[in-house]
Amino acid sequence: MIIIKSDPENPGDEIRAAAEIIKKGGLVAFPTETVYGLGADALNEDAVGKIFKAKGRPADNPLIVHVSSFEQFYEIADVNEIAEMLMKKFFPGPLTLVVKNKKIPKIVTAGLDTVAVRMPNHRVALKLIDMSERPIAAPSANKSGRPSPTKAEHVIEDFGEEIDCIINAGETKIGLESTVIDTTVYPVEILRPGAITKEELEKYVEVGEAKPSSIPRSPGMKYRHYAPRCELIVLVGKNFEEKAFELAKEFEKKGYRVGVAGMGVGYDLGKNLEEFAKNLFKALRDLEKVNDIIIMQGVEEVGIGRAIMNRLKKAGKVYRID
Repeated sequence: MIIIKSDPENPGDEIRAAAEIIKKGGLVAFPTETVYGLGADALNEDAVGKIFKAKGRPADNPLIVHVSSFEQFYEIADVNEIAEMLMKKFFPGPLTLVVKNKKIPKIVTAGLDTVAVRMPNHRVALKLIDMSERPIAAPSANKSGRPSPTKAEHVIEDFGEEIDCIINAGETKIGLESTVIDTTVYPVEILRPGAITKEELEKYVEVGEAKPSSIPRSPGMKYRHYAPRCELIVLVGKNFEEKAFELAKEFEKKGYRVGVAGMGVGYDLGKNLEEFAKNLFKALRDLEKVNDIIIMQGVEEVGIGRAIMNRLKKAGKVYRID
C-alpha cells in the first residue's frame, strides 16, 4: 500500500500517483471535508466491486459518486431544476443530491434508477477527481458498520494493506458524512442528515420526511453503522455528567471498563455541536481501545444535532434521562 502525504490547502503533483491507481481500477482512500472516502472509478464495475469486497458492504447499499465540476455532474446524471438550484447554493460542500441516473453502473446505485452525487469541498479530493479524469465512487473508508474515519490512521486501522493507496492530508474538518437529499420528489426528502441542516435547506426548498422503505435510496438508511467494538450507551437529557458517572460506577463494580464522553465531560467532545460532530467518530475509536462500555452524551435533534443523533442511534442504545 502506498501512503501519500499531501497539503490539504495546496495539493501538488503527488496526487498524480493516486490518480493513476484510480485509472487502473484500484482503490484509493482520500480525505474530504466530511470523512475519508474509499474511492474507485465510478464507471468501472470491477473497480467498484473491490470497494464492496474490501468494506464487507452489502450490495444493496448504494454508493455516493464524487465529481469535481458541474459539467461532470451533468454527464452522469439528469439534473432537475431543484437539484441545479441546490448545486449552485451548496456545491462544493457536504451535500449529496439524489437525482436520476444517466450512465453510472448499477453496481454503484444498487440497481436503482437514481444516483447520489456530491462535489466535496476539499482541494485534495477535487484534485484527485480532476487528475483521474472520471467521477469517483466513494463510501466512507472504513469496514462496514465501523465508525467512519476522520484521519488516515483510522483507515489504516481498518484496512492495513488491503487497499492500494491512502492520501494523508490530516484530520477532516466536519467529521460526519454529508447530508443526502432526494431531489426526485417534492417536497425533497432528507435521507441522511449531515452538516447541511434541515433548517438551512428550508431557506430554499420545502423539506419532507423520508418515508420508511426496505430499499435504501442512500447510504446510512438501512444497516447498523458507525458502531464501536464495545457497547455504546447514549444518554439524552439534563444532568448528563452526574447520571453518566453514576451508571459508570455501577458497571465498574461488575468488572467492566467504562469510558464517559460528553461536552466538557470525561473524554471531551467539545464546547458546541460542531466540535461534537467533528470529534464523535474519533472518540468512539479512541475509547473502544480501552473500554468495554462507552457512555456518551446525546443531544437534542436540532440543527447538526439531528446528524449527531442519527449516527448515535445506529451505533448504540439511546436512553432519555429527563
